[in-house]
Amino acid sequence: DYEYTLEGSVASYSDKELADACRLFVRSMASDGAGVDCVKFDGTAIYKPGFGSMGENPVADGSQFTVGVAFHTFQRTKDAKLLREILNALVKTMGAVPRNAETKLVRIDPARPWDRCPYGFTDSIHEQGDVLFCSLLYVQACRQLSDLLLAGQRGDESRQWKEEAGRVAASVRKVFWDADAGLFRAATIKCREHDIWGSAFAVFLGVADGGQSQAVARYFKTHYDQIVQQGQIRHLPGGVFWEQGCARDEYQNGAYWATPAGWFVYTLDLADPMLANRTILDLVNDFKKHGACEWIIGERRQLPNYLASAGLPLDGIRA
Repeated sequence: DYEYTLEGSVASYSDKELADACRLFVRSMASDGAGVDCVKFDGTAIYKPGFGSMGENPVADGSQFTVGVAFHTFQRTKDAKLLREILNALVKTMGAVPRNAETKLVRIDPARPWDRCPYGFTDSIHEQGDVLFCSLLYVQACRQLSDLLLAGQRGDESRQWKEEAGRVAASVRKVFWDADAGLFRAATIKCREHDIWGSAFAVFLGVADGGQSQAVARYFKTHYDQIVQQGQIRHLPGGVFWEQGCARDEYQNGAYWATPAGWFVYTLDLADPMLANRTILDLVNDFKKHGACEWIIGERRQLPNYLASAGLPLDGIRA
């Protein structure tokens, strides 16, 4: 959630706040480099969602978001001292991400009943196998780490991480893409449903190729009324629910979220720029009336003043 506010609105923080928060997340890594899910107010590092209650192992996106925090902090502050302090830890945390040795994708072990949670905005969903969203986050983090290493005058390592991003991106295009549907699937073993958020994010990152991007954009246009409410976006196609997750038609299993709206309109713009613009205006008008909620469905609105909803869409809207 914090990293998403940096992507959309890093100027909301002072340089000191940014540096302090970055150091907090870096020093809170586990001994093996695993990134946190959150840090309690007393400083206790939590590696699994639900304050440590969900899954056997650390969440599959903690390391990627830690790198993201560092990246946006450095982009804003240009703090060379901070960069020198944290670079080795950032390399270490990327090594802690669970991956499939063959595909290079982020993997949740299907041999365990509940190995770990996936992406934080689907942490109630029991995905297994290679997982799309955390793999996309890994591509993004590889690119960010490459840039940070280059800024730290570690050019050879920078090139290696850039090349790794390319390898993982190629694997994403091959493993998750469903040409018949025109969308990417969320996982390879359990919860293989078509992923609206992940498909939009793949286009936004430039991981999806040209044909895939156009196909996703056409799907969003054709199925718009099934997946959008007041500019906010469902995780899955209309009428589809996760194979194993929370209760239907609420939270991460059927409700509509503002968090991915920026990636969504960036993608939809490829097929229908006017509809993309309308989506943004619908979102803003809903925020004006009801606040930036975590999620909505029908007349239900959950948790107003939700920072990821208020911040992250700005990144894709600007793009």
